[in-house]
Amino acid sequence: MKIGESKPVRDTQPVRTGSSRAQQTDGATQGRVISDNTTIMGIPETELTPKVRDAIMALMQELDRFRQELDVAKKRIAHLETIADQDTLTGILNRRGFVGAMNRVKSYADRYDTPASLVYFDLNKFKPVNDLYGHAAGDEVLRRIAEILSQNTRDSDVVGRLGGDEFGVILVNSDLPTAEAKAKQLAEAISAESYNFDGKTEHVHAAYGVYTFIKGEGLDETLAKADKKMFAAKQASNS
Repeated sequence: MKIGESKPVRDTQPVRTGSSRAQQTDGATQGRVISDNTTIMGIPETELTPKVRDAIMALMQELDRFRQELDVAKKRIAHLETIADQDTLTGILNRRGFVGAMNRVKSYADRYDTPASLVYFDLNKFKPVNDLYGHAAGDEVLRRIAEILSQNTRDSDVVGRLGGDEFGVILVNSDLPTAEAKAKQLAEAISAESYNFDGKTEHVHAAYGVYTFIKGEGLDETLAKADKKMFAAKQASNS
């Protein structure tokens, strides 16, 4: 073509870039993905009939109810376990709970080679209180003894009623000299407490035996040896 010569321009058609169609396709795809993601128990909702959907929803509600009942049952079991380990009169551990705690402390002491000691208390002059003033007076004494032991020991220590007028204290991280000093202090606190019954002042005392845990020794043997030491001290105080 020569310079200056013009050539008729043909009508131009819009160029198809494919973007519009792609956008439509993407939109449809996104819509389908969203729809497919709406599922009930892994089944797309579009594939469920109304009856099946209702049945599944009912099952899910029933499952939620069972879960709630299971939570309540677990809490009830935990409460019953606490009651089973607790002395109903004094609120401290009973013998069962005390032995369980003793097992845990002893296992820890054996594993990490840390000292722990058991103090076994038996009350002196407690029976006359029961005989003279009745069981209500005796119960008051037992509750007060439990309070004295609990208030004068650490949170890490363990206090329990082993039966009748016998109490036990587990002193964590305490070797024999430390435990003996603490046991003496607790016994003095028990003796210092006064009780007023029918206008009369009474005192209760405590004999005690101290025994330090030995690695590998059984719980029954540990309790028996502490009890034996306590009995020897009780006999000595009565002689």
